Amino acid sequence: MFFIAKRTNTHNPPPPVLLWPRMLQFLESKLYADVEGTCSGAFGYIIAVVSILDIGKGLVISGSGQAEFVTRYRAIVFKPFKGEVVDGVVNNVNKMGFFADVGPLQVFVSHQLIHPDLEFDPNSNPPSFASEDQIIEKNTRIRLKIVGTRVDATEIVRPPIFASSYPSNDTPSTQFAIGTIKEDHLGVID
Repeated sequence: MFFIAKRTNTHNPPPPVLLWPRMLQFLESKLYADVEGTCSGAFGYIIAVVSILDIGKGLVISGSGQAEFVTRYRAIVFKPFKGEVVDGVVNNVNKMGFFADVGPLQVFVSHQLIHPDLEFDPNSNPPSFASEDQIIEKNTRIRLKIVGTRVDATEIVRPPIFASSYPSNDTPSTQFAIGTIKEDHLGVID
């Protein structure tokens, strides 16, 4: 589900930046670079900053010569919920099930949550789950239902085998989901 959330972020630019005539533009571009594409457990994935509400007056940090700026902004966030039906693209198929990308979210669909008509075919190239009327392989568009989510504050963005990093002032976290296609109107999208 997509929401618009109000968030804050703190920046500590190096002392020379404080003297630049375009300091506010620097702080705005730094905000976009630091928060877009990140994940926080409480709000989900920050897709885009919609507007900057306020860049606070800088407070000088004693002993370091740096200043701290608190920025308030509104952002579009993506946070999946249990029971939500979403569309995604399959990116990996193996005998245990398949992984699908739903925007920035990685969803695993176990072979136990796949309709019994679909059977894994290890001899096909690429590997797939197939029945008489549909086939699930890499790059197949699929509709699935989220049956559970997990947020892990020790990983960044995806499980370790798909790790990549995004800068953030929040505690970095991973959001991962388990899905099913075993119900009506779920499965391959034509």
